[in-house]
Amino acid sequence: MLLAIDAGNTNVVFALLEGRTIRGRWRIATDPRRTGDEYAVWLMQLLSIRGIEAKQIDQIIISTVVPRALHNLGILCRHYFNVEPLIAGQGAADYAIDIDVDEPRSLGADRAVNAIAAHAKHGGDLIVVDFGTATTFDVIDFHGAYKGGIIAPGINLSLDALVGNTAKLPRIAIEVPESKSVVGRNTEDQMLIGVFWGYVAMMEGLIARIRAEIGRPAKVIATGGLAVLFDEATDIFDAVDADLTIDGLAILAERAASK
Repeated sequence: MLLAIDAGNTNVVFALLEGRTIRGRWRIATDPRRTGDEYAVWLMQLLSIRGIEAKQIDQIIISTVVPRALHNLGILCRHYFNVEPLIAGQGAADYAIDIDVDEPRSLGADRAVNAIAAHAKHGGDLIVVDFGTATTFDVIDFHGAYKGGIIAPGINLSLDALVGNTAKLPRIAIEVPESKSVVGRNTEDQMLIGVFWGYVAMMEGLIARIRAEIGRPAKVIATGGLAVLFDEATDIFDAVDADLTIDGLAILAERAASK
């Protein structure tokens, strides 16, 4: 049984897999100061609820964009599961893809893992849109090579900046506006229109420009927490794949086990 750990800027996601089947998924807020013992107290209780014993987990893989979190996650793996974790992009879990950018080592682990999974699952030329703390657009060619992309502020970051730097604008929830009109009649509606439809317009515009630059048909794969929400408001996504990062980690773990 595989434990896949995806440590992002906002949350750390733990997924339990048998083969490619996800048996459980849990998340906790990212805090680089959280110790391995603290992770263990939380995670062991969740595993127990599912009837899973630590000894059943014989492989662990970690992907992280928060380097400070790696040490304590490693302690969790070694002390509580007696497993030396694979690290995405290193050693036996090397990406083994062509990263065709100016500084290959600067590519975030989550984006590399998404590229691997997207190519394996969807094929062809691809644009992967990942809604995380930042919203990233990644271009993968039909050979599976990572060709570059775009980093934009995540929608919640944009909203935080808007509310945090104004005296009277209220906090609002991100949701599909009830009205199709883009002319708001009150402050809350105007904010939601600006944030939501502005974000949709940004995505549609950037994807159109990327497709024109690629010069070949390219499928758009959306992942991340807000992918389903935006899928209701636009037809630019060819697929919404919520488990793309976890699937990529499972692929890397399988490759490592076969070496």
